[in-house]
Amino acid sequence: MKKKITNKNNLADWTHSSAAELKSYKKAIEKKLGVKLGPPFKKADEKYIPTYIKLNPKIIKWAKKIALKKGIGYQTVINDELLKKAA
Repeated sequence: MKKKITNKNNLADWTHSSAAELKSYKKAIEKKLGVKLGPPFKKADEKYIPTYIKLNPKIIKWAKKIALKKGIGYQTVINDELLKKAA
């Protein structure tokens, strides 16, 4: 049973859908639209290439600090900075 939201500003009052509920939502949307849902299509030049690179620990620490502030992954921070330099 879902908890009634008493105060919209209190995050503790919010309930989240379970994995099973999310799966059923996705199936219902796919059935209604007649299409299979998945990750968005990317052009060949937008796809990431899996790679391995050794970085100084200071870089990783910096990227993780920025990522935590922005709420994104640290690899995304590094990738974004490299893309800025490449442009």
